[in-house]
Amino acid sequence: MVNAFVHVELSTTDPGKAKAFYSKLFSWKMEDVPMGPGMTYTMIRSGKSPEGGLMQSQVPNAPSFWLTYVDVDDVKAATAKAVSLGGKVMKDVTEVPGMGSFTIITDPTGAALGLWQAAK
Repeated sequence: MVNAFVHVELSTTDPGKAKAFYSKLFSWKMEDVPMGPGMTYTMIRSGKSPEGGLMQSQVPNAPSFWLTYVDVDDVKAATAKAVSLGGKVMKDVTEVPGMGSFTIITDPTGAALGLWQAAK
């Protein structure tokens, strides 16, 4: 499938509580990965490879929320195309060292979506 959904991410106000809840609810395995000073990203595994992740919310005063990412060949071009179609950029293209790059957009109705380009 072209432009498949490839990752889901929980931005949460309480990572510890979320990890306890989802690991018990679905038997998901949680793997903490240090991402620099004061930041931990938790990979969620239901099988052999990670299907998602969770982290402390980076949006002040926002409630916890799930975000889905779609695979794209060129994240910069896909972001520009989204803007040309009436979308807005919430977080511009950001590299995840050794993994790929992402951006977060909203569609014209305000729904958030992540765009993900895996590293070559």
